[in-house]
Amino acid sequence: MATPEEQLATMLANLPDKTGKPLDEWLKLVAAEGLEKHGQIVKFLKGEHGVTHGFANLIAAKALESRGPDDPVAEQYSGAKAALKPIHDSLVDYAKCLGSDVEIAPKKTSVSLRRKKQFALITPATKTRVDLGLALKGDEPGGRLEIYNAMCSHRVRLESVEEIDDELRDWMAEAYARAG
Repeated sequence: MATPEEQLATMLANLPDKTGKPLDEWLKLVAAEGLEKHGQIVKFLKGEHGVTHGFANLIAAKALESRGPDDPVAEQYSGAKAALKPIHDSLVDYAKCLGSDVEIAPKKTSVSLRRKKQFALITPATKTRVDLGLALKGDEPGGRLEIYNAMCSHRVRLESVEEIDDELRDWMAEAYARAG
């Protein structure tokens, strides 16, 4: 029985005969379509070009692999949320000023700001708003500072860079201090 590596090599060798194009031509075609997700690429190849599922799956995987490592922050602030990126950048820049031990940890849908533990969470919540979660357990909510969830006890909703004021920076500094 063939190993998975041998099966892959066989599929790649058979790709031009079975689909009518070598892999590099399929990759150019997929890139020209601007499709971002595996399922979208498979659907396109099967629907528009009659490629069988197995080969469409292979081409999609190779197309995404060739783009290099994913950048979760770029993904979070793409499309309709692109205008929110300056808010994210300003929050991260300020967090870095809090101390050399600040860790910026991008996740799929948010960016965690950590020290020994998480003290803040930046999430592009809607097309017009970034939510800044803060670990300020025990503090009373008030004004812009709202009760949030278990990971971050409080949140501030931000729609512009101008809302990153002294009050917000004080809350971030306090959350940072408590995470040490």
